[in-house]
Amino acid sequence: MNDKKVLLDYGNGGKKSYDMISKIILPAFDNEYLNKLDDFALFNLDSKRVSFSTDSYVIDPIFFPGGDIGELAVNGTVNDISMSGATPLFISAAFMIEEGFLFKDLKTIVNSMAKASKKANVKIVTGDTKIVSKGSVDKIFINTSGVGVVEEGINISGNNVKVGDKIILSGTMADHGIAILLKRENLNFTSTIVTDSAPLNGMIKNIISSKADVHCFRDPTRGGVGTTLNEIALQSNVGMEIYEDKLPIKEEVKGACELLGFDPLYIANEGKLLVFVAPEDADKALSVIKKNKFGKDASIIGTVTDSKKVYLKTLIGGRRIIDMMSGTQLPRIC
Repeated sequence: MNDKKVLLDYGNGGKKSYDMISKIILPAFDNEYLNKLDDFALFNLDSKRVSFSTDSYVIDPIFFPGGDIGELAVNGTVNDISMSGATPLFISAAFMIEEGFLFKDLKTIVNSMAKASKKANVKIVTGDTKIVSKGSVDKIFINTSGVGVVEEGINISGNNVKVGDKIILSGTMADHGIAILLKRENLNFTSTIVTDSAPLNGMIKNIISSKADVHCFRDPTRGGVGTTLNEIALQSNVGMEIYEDKLPIKEEVKGACELLGFDPLYIANEGKLLVFVAPEDADKALSVIKKNKFGKDASIIGTVTDSKKVYLKTLIGGRRIIDMMSGTQLPRIC
């Protein structure tokens, strides 16, 4: 970290984000819960195992194809709690609103949150509202935190991945990021690309109920699939080999990425799930995922190795290293 100031790069979920967290935030707060670097914290309260997570949403634009900042905030926190194998129960909602923001837009966002929470079977039970002067925030920012309960016998974390595990991606990559980009830049070509924002707790509950030997769940949001795979490789001290011909992507999204010069492996997703599962249970887990409406395009995309690096096996039979994202592709994507 040679920069004297925080740049947008430090918020992209890639190398600089990891550096800032590992060199500034972790040393200051140093504890066994945070140091695991999962998207949640697991701890015991009396006889219950509780999963806790928090996230802030600063997306631009706040309304986009297929959703808005409110729905995204609820789904994002529901999913982060669910990545621990927990059943999400309650969430909070804190609003930072710019002076002059339209009440009709606030009502739309709040109603979206209400619908999303009902769909995910969680309750918004507490929160906070702050109004700040013009220019102090951009329209509206939302923070959501959530808690859920983890049943006995479930031990899912980015630290648990094993050599030989199969890697499943629950659906097509880069839908959310490209939908946001096209809206943000007002690109004038016909597109049916919409956000993939969705609650994944139902899918995860079904996978757990199948008794498949799952070691890790992770939603590949900022930094996309490529960066997320690298984060987990570092957590578990393993490598991975991913197969290009198995990576699911919509033709429209692929075309937009090629036109705009983006690698879909590094574009954010908001309704997709990476599953690391013992090889003998991979087909079982895949079958369960495909039965869910958010998992019909799921695919086994790779295998965990002992190489300590993430490789992509290309369509022409070569191999290239997939590293953490470097630089900022799409700031304020969530």
